[in-house]
Amino acid sequence: MKIAIIGTGNLGYSIAQGILSQDNFTLDNLYLTKRNKSSLSSFEKFPKVKISSNNKEAIQYSDVIILAVQPNQLIAVLEEVKTVIDTKRHTIISVITGRKIHEIEAIVGGEIAIIRSMPNTAISVGQSMTCISANEKGKENIEFAKTIFNSLGNTLYIEEKLMQSATVICASGIAFWMRLIRATAQGAVQLGFHADEAQELAMQTCLGAASLLIQSGSHPEQEIDKVTTPSGCTISGLNEMEHQGLSSSIIKGLVTSFEKINQI
Repeated sequence: MKIAIIGTGNLGYSIAQGILSQDNFTLDNLYLTKRNKSSLSSFEKFPKVKISSNNKEAIQYSDVIILAVQPNQLIAVLEEVKTVIDTKRHTIISVITGRKIHEIEAIVGGEIAIIRSMPNTAISVGQSMTCISANEKGKENIEFAKTIFNSLGNTLYIEEKLMQSATVICASGIAFWMRLIRATAQGAVQLGFHADEAQELAMQTCLGAASLLIQSGSHPEQEIDKVTTPSGCTISGLNEMEHQGLSSSIIKGLVTSFEKINQI
């Protein structure tokens, strides 16, 4: 497989690392493009990686084009390279926030396979929740796209109309979970722990809770029932949080974020 990542910034860099760690498909070459190539020097040790500032060259020698440029750069980049895009040979995978499939089709045509993906910042540690959608032609290559993003976390195929919602749940969701972890750490400090201890307790407990659900396949309430005893401290704390609007606040925050993203 011949792959080009156009615009290898932080996200493109992480995707490149994930691709190089894969053994599920044969990689013939991986082109990485960026205006300032110096930040990509760590990839020079890989014989199959080629670093370039020439987007057209990278695309001509590739079958899969991963677009990772900034949203405001997309149109200019597509206009620059559209003459070397082969609708029969190339597949485009866009990881550009907020840019829809029809915007890409408007420049390169609707006959090319286009896949849109929405990873989050946890992709840098191989724990992204990535949602993907595709045009009709792109659906033929969904499994290949999943192979790439499953190397960087988990992947879920969704309809494109849900991509804004996925951005709120998964991308903005990272910030929401960070705030919940911080709040737990602040509470731990108030209960007597030092700040570094408090953060470790909060982080590991959060990781443990998610791991329990992933490995058991349980509903959250089933796991809650295992640690709540009649008249105990856990149920007392949960009830107080709910009285103060915990679940309601989270839901309202998600809805507000969704309404905002649709205004942008």
